[in-house]
Amino acid sequence: MTTTSRMPALLAGLAGCLLLVVAALYFAEPAHSLPSFFPGHVGAGDAEAAHHHVKHGIAALAVALAAFAYAWFQTGPSARHEVA
Repeated sequence: MTTTSRMPALLAGLAGCLLLVVAALYFAEPAHSLPSFFPGHVGAGDAEAAHHHVKHGIAALAVALAAFAYAWFQTGPSARHEVA
């Protein structure tokens, strides 16, 4: 396996780790405490300021697991067909 063929798996693993952090933020922080560039962020005076965006967290977790699965299958042994 060459370095260039490992790059997509490495990037998928890195994206998976980043998405795990994003999912944890969505689960742990209320909407007003999320970073302003996150979807679902509202101001402190908004009616949904104390709301937790669980669906956003579940979606980030699902995509993280998909990224890890992709990285796993990319780093597995390649199929070698031998002609008898």
